[in-house]
Amino acid sequence: MDKPSLQEWRIALAIASSASFRSTARAMGIAPSTISHIVSGLERKLGRRLFNRTTRSVALTPEGEALLARVAPLIAQLDDAVTMSEVGEPISGDLRINAPLSAASYLLVEIVPAFLARYPGIDLDLRHEERMIDIVAEGCDAGIRLGRTVPGDMIGVPFGDPLRFLPVASPAYLDAHGKPLHPRDLLQHRCIRTRLPRGERYAWEFVCDGDEHAIDVPGSLTLDRMTLMIEAAVAGMGIAFVLEQAVAQQIADGSLCALLREWCPADERYMLYYPGRRHVLPPLRAFIDHLRHH
Repeated sequence: MDKPSLQEWRIALAIASSASFRSTARAMGIAPSTISHIVSGLERKLGRRLFNRTTRSVALTPEGEALLARVAPLIAQLDDAVTMSEVGEPISGDLRINAPLSAASYLLVEIVPAFLARYPGIDLDLRHEERMIDIVAEGCDAGIRLGRTVPGDMIGVPFGDPLRFLPVASPAYLDAHGKPLHPRDLLQHRCIRTRLPRGERYAWEFVCDGDEHAIDVPGSLTLDRMTLMIEAAVAGMGIAFVLEQAVAQQIADGSLCALLREWCPADERYMLYYPGRRHVLPPLRAFIDHLRHH
């Protein structure tokens, strides 16, 4: 029996992490059909199915979950060994990462404290920028964005829990204008529109039981910062479409109400990305390994 290759294991672990063949293909710079072929070949070698897949979802089988839970620590140990062999001493140096505010806030709470404690010789320069930039031209080692916005020529590492965008509004606004019960109802509301980093306005996307809608919402206010959208929504200026984690406190204290939650699946993730054509320096490799282990 042919033994699985390291690449096959890495691809299987990436799919398990992202729950998406397409996202994994984009992150690794491989065609989706090639990813599917590699996984099918791995399953044939193992004599077992690792994933249950439909046209809309990917999930580990119980056998696949148990097997990858044993393989993941071994791959992590191998990455650590490679990192240490490259430098031969404790890792040190500068690490420059560009991220939007929501991702930077997540890193500061969930990732950075343990990372800096583990690698005290690394100087982390975390730069905040909402717009998509050329990370090489700006002198950054890596960037962080939502997975679907990462350029296709970059290598991506998804991390963190699945993220959900959802509409929110203040109680005062809903008392005055009513609550939308279907995405189409947003066409009758005053919405706080979103300007994407490349300049175009974002059509709010919804899906429920296979029913998909992309709504070009009406509104007289367009913003390009999520913090400003949240402030405007709290002030009763309309309905905003934002990350659920960014408004968790406002929802908890009642200053904002979540809307159309059943139409808003948690299908986004943050992704660290970096140029595949450049050598990955030890500080960035250490950060990548830390994200994968988190």
